[in-house]
Amino acid sequence: MARLNLTRPSSLQVSRHQIPPHNLIPNTSIQNRPLIIYHSCIPQFATPADIEAHLKAVGVVTPQWRYSMYTKTHFHSTTHEVLCVSSGRAKLCFGGEENPSRVEASVQKGDVIIIPAGVGHRLLKDFNGDFEMVGSYPKGKSWDMCYGREDELQKVKEISSLGWFEKDPLYGDEALVS
Repeated sequence: MARLNLTRPSSLQVSRHQIPPHNLIPNTSIQNRPLIIYHSCIPQFATPADIEAHLKAVGVVTPQWRYSMYTKTHFHSTTHEVLCVSSGRAKLCFGGEENPSRVEASVQKGDVIIIPAGVGHRLLKDFNGDFEMVGSYPKGKSWDMCYGREDELQKVKEISSLGWFEKDPLYGDEALVS
């Protein structure tokens, strides 16, 4: 499987955000790992199949779906998530829409979002109606859906035991997510 010719790590624009807990959404507070956005990381010509092949070749995460993002704030307690924007442009909300410290980010084809377990996220606006991502998770991990409810508190406690990426999910040994 061939790897894509990604933007060189030294030229990559990267955004990192620490988001405090809000209500029952833990955000980055448990592991203190930031929400990370790689801007214009993937070449514009790349198809979803190209992205999936690249991720499989790197071998850190396994692509599991192609879809937009849910419009209801949710988070995962069982795994971190890597989202590669394969088409369109959208405005996303991280941290919970009522959180005064939320992050609202506009993303587009070629961007990659690394979401630590516990970080609330939702779609705010699909600008052209064609927003789609390739969703991936560390090998052997399955995602769950949490919404910041009281009955999820035990699941939230389990986030502290999750390992982080040993290598960068897109770049492998060339770069390291932090």
